[in-house]
Amino acid sequence: ERVPGEHAGDGRCGHYHQYRGLGMSASWMPSLERAFQGSRVMITGGLGFIGSNLAIALVDLGAEVLLVDSLIPRYGGNLFNIEPVRSRVNVNVADVRDEHSMRYLVQGQDYIFNLAGQVSHLDSMEDPYTDLEINCRSQLTILEACRHHNPGVKLVYAGTRQQYGKPDYLPVDERHLMHPTDVNGVNKMAGEWYHIVYNNVYGVRACSLRLTNAFGPRMRIKDSRQTFLGWWLRLLIEGREIEIYGDGSQLRDLNYVEDVVHAFLLAAAREEANGQVFNLGAPEPISLRDLAALMVEVGGKGSWRLIPWPEERRAIDIGSYYGDYTRARETLGWEPRVSLAEGLERTIAYFEANLEQYL
Repeated sequence: ERVPGEHAGDGRCGHYHQYRGLGMSASWMPSLERAFQGSRVMITGGLGFIGSNLAIALVDLGAEVLLVDSLIPRYGGNLFNIEPVRSRVNVNVADVRDEHSMRYLVQGQDYIFNLAGQVSHLDSMEDPYTDLEINCRSQLTILEACRHHNPGVKLVYAGTRQQYGKPDYLPVDERHLMHPTDVNGVNKMAGEWYHIVYNNVYGVRACSLRLTNAFGPRMRIKDSRQTFLGWWLRLLIEGREIEIYGDGSQLRDLNYVEDVVHAFLLAAAREEANGQVFNLGAPEPISLRDLAALMVEVGGKGSWRLIPWPEERRAIDIGSYYGDYTRARETLGWEPRVSLAEGLERTIAYFEANLEQYL
């Protein structure tokens, strides 16, 4: 087995042209080929930001990829996201809330990356029942389908730092108590633990990655429904002003999507991950004020200023957050490789070239 970063000696490293051609170095991809070449992989939320980037990597690893997405506009699915591999993946437009579809679709899959979810914190407060359906009941639907129709599958769930709520201490490790500040955090926490229970009780192998602020090509930038950073990127690219709530001193850790994809693939391939939860994170957190200044510097345009907190945002703000990813490093061999500045440069270049597809 080749170590991450080692090139194949049989001429196959050209096999990774799609992923590298998208502004991603992917030097770790050859070491994962054994796990995924010829495998059948399903990605729920597969036309979204992380799901589509994951799909591109899996296609280049030789997997047979099925993307399941409801394409409900407010949840971020976009067919353009898979443009580089559209002829090499299968797409099924289905809602994870549909138990009949899930029973059929999980059959024969070797891996399921479970990324479907409602991720807007404000939406979860305004419409908590829909958030409950998508982030809780739907997760049980998928897990029950696997238990009865494909118990040998491996699942990797997309959790979130929002499950922790306002940190009691920094950096936050996986032993930190979870006390979420919004309905979305509560339901994502439940969705994660359904996966761990099914791993522990039924032997359906599953683990969870608690994602922090992921960014990169294909993220939602048309509004701030899913992430503040996507909206900031749009403002920057359009040469507009970024508004930061409060004094901008809140700290965040950010991961470029290539590193996030790497974590998902490692979690799927490693048996040691089963039944575990893992924080992602970055070596150095950055304040929101410094992040905005860096974006303006890298992008060469735009500006930023501080504004008072809107009340609906202040009520669910968690203050500073950055995670301890020691467990991911020690168990999965994962750590971020793309610097914040480099990731921003690649992201801005992607959206400047494809902006009309994301507005």
